[in-house]
Amino acid sequence: MSRAARLRTGGGRLGAVPQRDADLRYRTVHGYRRAFRVAGSGPPVVLIHGIGDSSTTWESVIPALARRHLVIAPDLLGHGRSDKPRADYSVAAYANGVRDLLGVLGVPRATLVGHSLGGGVAMQFAYQFPERTERLVLVGSGGAGPDVNPGLRLMSMPGAALALNALRLPGMRWQVGAAVEMLKVLRTGLGLDAPDMLRIVDSLPDATARAAFIRTLRAVVDWRGQVVTMLDRCYLTRGMPTLLVWGRRDAILPVAHAYRAHEAMPGSRLEIFPEAGHFPFHTDPARFVGLLEDFLGSTEPARWSPEQWRQLLRAKGGTTGPISPAEERSAT
Repeated sequence: MSRAARLRTGGGRLGAVPQRDADLRYRTVHGYRRAFRVAGSGPPVVLIHGIGDSSTTWESVIPALARRHLVIAPDLLGHGRSDKPRADYSVAAYANGVRDLLGVLGVPRATLVGHSLGGGVAMQFAYQFPERTERLVLVGSGGAGPDVNPGLRLMSMPGAALALNALRLPGMRWQVGAAVEMLKVLRTGLGLDAPDMLRIVDSLPDATARAAFIRTLRAVVDWRGQVVTMLDRCYLTRGMPTLLVWGRRDAILPVAHAYRAHEAMPGSRLEIFPEAGHFPFHTDPARFVGLLEDFLGSTEPARWSPEQWRQLLRAKGGTTGPISPAEERSAT
């Protein structure tokens, strides 16, 4: 029996997979406990959540996706049920962590679906490990410009831990909740996203979790906005099937980033959810699953060799053709 078959929990049939079958499991990687949800069988699809969130954010889409695919949704280190050490919470470190978890599970290649910070992690994974990436799906992804919600900029500054602690006080929490309800009544974009953002803050149960959240945030955002970008390497998605999904009313990462990334990624597809904010897969999970299944069924997995990757890098740098012996010597 293959390793993928041993991971099966949903039976692989076309009927509905009960949500309870998305088992929460654990593996120890580099001495830290990593939590992940797994369901279904078939070609692997990895769902990567955003900052402060966890694999539970995908609960509305996992059962449907698991009808035809092996779905793996990790809790990134410092998030959810995974350990929260004082560690490296950079995008590159997260990409390494996803690779190592998939290695432990015996999954050599997968389609990666990343939301928000998870989109940046998925893009970094494809950059670092193209031979292990079959497709990319970026949902309200970070890395396509400096613009980000001012609240996240503020939380990257000194004193953020105190502010997060204050939000958990009963009186303050009621006041913030009332303000969110007013924003929802006014049908603002922030009103769409604020409940999910407050859900994330409420899911940080202790000082350790809040410290991990702040360290992760500061790795990607400062007072001026996002500090990491994927735009300078988007040309590397040439030949990599890529789907971009965005909410038109996204108040966290503006929809303008979707068009910017789409233009920078040769051959990418773009789908806009007109009434959604930063969580389009929460607003309309049925449409999201339909789009994802159509994308998976209508594209062939990317197949990269080291030589193809090198030639693509060199072509972008203005150099084409094989490396001459003299060039080889001068590079060493």
